[in-house]
Amino acid sequence: MSGELIAPRRMVELEVDGRPVKVFEGQTILDACRKVGIDTPTLCYGETLEPANVCRVCVVEVEGARVLAPACSRKVEAGMKVRTDSERVRHSRKLVLELLASSVDLSTTPVAPDYLARYAAEPERFGPQAPPDPGRDRRRTGHHVEPDGQMAATVHVPVKIDNDLYVRDYSKCILCYKCVDACGEQYQNTFAIHVAGRGFDARISTEYVAELPESACVYCGNCIAVCPTGALMFRSEHELREAGAWHEDEQTVTQTICPYCGVGCNLELHVQDNTIVKVTSPDDHDVTRGNLCIKGRFGFQHVQARDTGTD
Repeated sequence: MSGELIAPRRMVELEVDGRPVKVFEGQTILDACRKVGIDTPTLCYGETLEPANVCRVCVVEVEGARVLAPACSRKVEAGMKVRTDSERVRHSRKLVLELLASSVDLSTTPVAPDYLARYAAEPERFGPQAPPDPGRDRRRTGHHVEPDGQMAATVHVPVKIDNDLYVRDYSKCILCYKCVDACGEQYQNTFAIHVAGRGFDARISTEYVAELPESACVYCGNCIAVCPTGALMFRSEHELREAGAWHEDEQTVTQTICPYCGVGCNLELHVQDNTIVKVTSPDDHDVTRGNLCIKGRFGFQHVQARDTGTD
């Protein structure tokens, strides 16, 4: 109602690792940790999406609670006492990271090396990596038995390349559901992908396992933007990585405005060797919140159509 007074948000005081902190009511333990500068690991958490609570690497110990709490979604309470680096927390995070690293390929997960080292994780405890198996392209099975009887945990599936814009490498998928949420009701409302199967057979899939060109996908690429592991990747990036020519440390990022319409979406052009290799959008921009359409995300090829002929 016009003119209705909005009550101010209350502040809640709690204790994180012995340090007092005040945050707004309704914020999470993760917000409180970040306010006091505590680096809490996250994988399935995204700034632009509702917490999914699936990776469990952000768990913390709350005094008086029976189980560890996910910091990304647990709301703060007055007087709460949180421990983020207790032996119990470190053991849980280490085990989760070991299970993830032994079951999927984290080679293109930017934060993985630091997390694995920080918690002295030893994924090899759960067996050697499984070799590529072309017959495993539609299902994720939990383990693979080697000829010598050893149990190999890493799931290998062929990279799905069925369009010119992006590829799907589900051997890198940690089932964080971020792509599903971005494609679904939280942003795009296309619902082209969802989780199929249960248990070890759970995997991200299109309806009836259709190829992307035959699915409801509109190629906005917002699923790529939120994927934390590189399971969804620009085809241009994938091909450069395959050729050993992807040099992120040498790339420059130029911010500009999308020229295709009047909405005013911000674009970040990632340029390597004077060539645009991918396009992103900042999460904190009030127009896009990291999202783009097919033109903004993939419509950059014309910039590189350089005429080398002479008249």
